[in-house]
Amino acid sequence: MDHDFCNVDGARRLKQRIEEYWRERGYAVEVKLVEAGFVAAMRSARTDVRSDMVNGFPTKRASANDRGDERPRSRGLMEVA
Repeated sequence: MDHDFCNVDGARRLKQRIEEYWRERGYAVEVKLVEAGFVAAMRSARTDVRSDMVNGFPTKRASANDRGDERPRSRGLMEVA
C-alpha cells in the first residue's frame, strides 16, 4: 500500500477512507482536496485534505438518505387482510 497521502492519488484514497469511516458510524463529513502546488521543503507538489470536522470529529449526523438505509415509501395503498 502506498502511504504517501500528499500526492493526488494518496489524498483521494485518504478522502474516501475518512468519508466511509464516518458514514458507517452515522455521520456526514465533507472532505475536500486542495491543490497546494509546489512546496520547496518537500521538493514536490502536494494535495491537502480538508474537512468540516472540528478537532477530528464530525459536526453533524448523516440523514437517512446519506446512509442509504431509508425505508421504502408507501404508495398510498392500504392492504386489506
